[in-house]
Amino acid sequence: MRLFRWVRAAGLILAGLALISECYAAPPGHVVRVGLLYPISADFDPAKNPFDRELVEGLRELGYQPGRDVVFELRSAASVPSRLPGLAAELLAAKVDMVVAPATQPVLAAAAATKTVPIIMVGTSDPVEIGLIASLARPGGNVTGLAVNASETAAKRVELLREAVPGASRIAVLWNSSIRSMSLGFHMIERASPVLGVTLQSVEVSDSAKFDQAFEAIARARPDGLIVLFGPLAGDDLPRIVQFVVKQRLPTIFEVGQGVRGGGLMEFGPSPSRMARRAASYIDRIANGADPGALPVEQPTVFELTINLKAARAMGITIPQLLLLRADKIIE
Repeated sequence: MRLFRWVRAAGLILAGLALISECYAAPPGHVVRVGLLYPISADFDPAKNPFDRELVEGLRELGYQPGRDVVFELRSAASVPSRLPGLAAELLAAKVDMVVAPATQPVLAAAAATKTVPIIMVGTSDPVEIGLIASLARPGGNVTGLAVNASETAAKRVELLREAVPGASRIAVLWNSSIRSMSLGFHMIERASPVLGVTLQSVEVSDSAKFDQAFEAIARARPDGLIVLFGPLAGDDLPRIVQFVVKQRLPTIFEVGQGVRGGGLMEFGPSPSRMARRAASYIDRIANGADPGALPVEQPTVFELTINLKAARAMGITIPQLLLLRADKIIE
């Protein structure tokens, strides 16, 4: 918990600095063209997509009217990461004023495509450690936005899984070894596990063809629980993971928005929709001439815990009342 108090405190300080500068901002008097580089298949639809809705609402709070003051140019990789570099180039060819990129891989693709067009990251994992920015306080270059300390968040998932399944001593970690931030997260879990009395099983996946082999390894080891550190590989990867853990009745904790709807036990992490609303402030400040390299990178101060009680019952697990009281969402 001390790690998260520090993260929250740092996030509050940076958010306060950001709010001060926002007080003097307004639509710049010309149409702002915002490129959106999405890793999954999606249309820009604020009525259905929470990320889009919060981004639009955040802009409206700052005085923008979509279609009048700001227009969006969307490119989606449809869960095929290899398409991201080409899509980033398309956005630049469309002469967007800036690029908004949720998740780590789209930001990396955009940053490789341009060193001049501002890039607003939303939920990028450990951007200093992976070389995207110089520091949170002064990122330098053309990348700024909202970042997640994914390594510390990953370690927290070990604690939560142990609380949900108190007898769990053997925990598998299914992680995407092709993404550096996932490697950082796994190594943080490695360091935390001896303190928590946990033996780890590392199950690396670098491409979709290796999932069957990974599932066989987990099934043979029969761990007490599973942590999923997942990055986009292909469109059906996540449903395959969820289907596997449900069939195995394996208590599993996912990142936010990735597992409980299909029958996974828990999710934990920062809220993507909250970060989308904060991203609007970066659009506003950059549209009004701010240098992205001088805009401090924010970290989330609110983390969401979702528990699927229906899945718990199917797995024969009784979630402790104290943990239920801390949950932000409970699926009955």
